Amino acid sequence: MAAPSHRRSLRKRRVLAVSAAFVAAAAGAGVLVANASAGAVDLYHQTLAAKDGWASSGTGTTGGSKADAAHTFTVSTRAELVKALGSASDTTPRIIKVKGTIDANTDDSGKKLTCADYASGTGYSLPAYLKAFDPATYGRSKLPSGAQETARVAAQNKQAKNVVLKVPANTTIVGVPGSGAGLTGAMLQIQGVDNVIVRNLTFAATEDCFPQWDPTDGDDGNWNSNYDAVTLRGATHVWADHNTFTDAPHFDSANPKYFGREYQIHDGALDITKSSDLVTVSRNQFTSHDKTMLIGSSDSEPAGKLRVSLHHNVWKGIVQRAPLARVGQVHIYNNMYDVTPLNGYAVQYSINSRAKAQVVAENNYWKVPSSVKVAKLLSGDGTGAVKDSGNLVNGTATDLVAAYNAASSKDLRTTVDWTPTLTAGLTPATNLPTELATTTGAGVLS
Repeated sequence: MAAPSHRRSLRKRRVLAVSAAFVAAAAGAGVLVANASAGAVDLYHQTLAAKDGWASSGTGTTGGSKADAAHTFTVSTRAELVKALGSASDTTPRIIKVKGTIDANTDDSGKKLTCADYASGTGYSLPAYLKAFDPATYGRSKLPSGAQETARVAAQNKQAKNVVLKVPANTTIVGVPGSGAGLTGAMLQIQGVDNVIVRNLTFAATEDCFPQWDPTDGDDGNWNSNYDAVTLRGATHVWADHNTFTDAPHFDSANPKYFGREYQIHDGALDITKSSDLVTVSRNQFTSHDKTMLIGSSDSEPAGKLRVSLHHNVWKGIVQRAPLARVGQVHIYNNMYDVTPLNGYAVQYSINSRAKAQVVAENNYWKVPSSVKVAKLLSGDGTGAVKDSGNLVNGTATDLVAAYNAASSKDLRTTVDWTPTLTAGLTPATNLPTELATTTGAGVLS
C-alpha cells in the first residue's frame, strides 16, 4: 500500500492534469477559467478569455460575473426581464438567466399584443397611410409628413415601449441550458454602456409593425423598419456568443409590396454602430435574414472606434451585411459562410468594406453553389480595405479580393494599417464546415 503522502501526491497530480486539460479546452471555446486550482466557472459567471478578440482588450469583458445574490435573476416573462434589467443607468453587476422563450410583444400580465393593439388610439391605419403618401400624388422628393405619419410614429412608439429592452452596464444575459431560451420580437438595446455579455439565446421574429416609407431612399424609395434583434450604440466591451439570429417564422418572401417596393418589417440582426468599440462576436448562427450586421451607421463616423472581432460564426441564408463595415478595424476569422439560397434569401454579398474600413478576413470558409459567382462574395465603395488570406471556397484556396476587383469598377484595397493580435482559436479553415455545425448557436452551451 502506498504511503499517505504518496497518495496525496498522486491525487494532486491527477487534479492538476484534469484542470490543465479543462483550461486548454476552455480557451479554445472562448471561455475563461479563473485558474487551474479554482476549477471550472459556471456558465453564468464565465467571462471572455484573454486574447479572444477585441472585447478582451484593456479591462476585458466580464459582464455581471461579480453579481451578488440580490442581483442574480431567473426570468421567464417579459415583465420579469424588464424588472431584472432595472435602470439603464444602474451599473451594479447583474446576471440574468433567461428560462424558455420570452415574447416581447406581451403586456405586464402576459397578454399577447398585436400590431392592432399598438395602433389603437393613434389614428394610424395602413390603408390611410398608403393613400396619403402614394408617390403618384404625394411625390418622391420629401419624407412623409402630416397626420398619418404622426400617427405612424405614435403607434411605433407604443410598440417600442414593449419590445425595446435596455441593457445596463456590467450585465450578463444567458439562456438557461435545455430550456429553449430566447427572445421573440425583442430588441436588446446596449447603448452607451460598458461590459455586457449576451449568450445562449435565440433571437427570432424581431418585427416592426409600422415601417416608414422613404421615397428618397435609393432610386425607387424603400420601406425602412426600426428594430434590430440586438443593437449596440456607443457601447464598449461587449461579447455576443453562442446565439442564434433568425427571421423565422415570418420570412421576407412573405412580405407584400407597396409602391413597388418590399414592405420590410425586419432591420438588423446584430448592429454595432454609433462609435461602439471593443466587441467580440463568436460562435453565433445568423440565418434567414437580409441586412444582418452593420458595423458603423455612417460613413462619417469618427476614426479610432468600431474595433470588432467576428470569429467561428455561421452565416447561412444571409443576403448582405455579414458584415458591412465602416471606418473601424474589423477582424473576421474562422467563419463559415453558406451562401446557398435559403427560405427565399439569396446572397448579394457577404463582406462589405467601405468608408476606409480596415478589414482583415482570414481562414474563413465559403460554401458556394454554382449559381453564385465568387466575385459577389465581397463588396465595397472603393475606399475600404480587405486583407484576405487562408480563405477557402468549396475547399479551394481563393483570393477573394482579386476575384472581386477583377469584376468591379471600385476596387477594394488590399492592405491595412494594423495587425490582429487578439486571435484566440485561429486555425486553418479546412475543417470549419464540420466543426462549426455542432459548436455554434443557441442550445450548445451547458
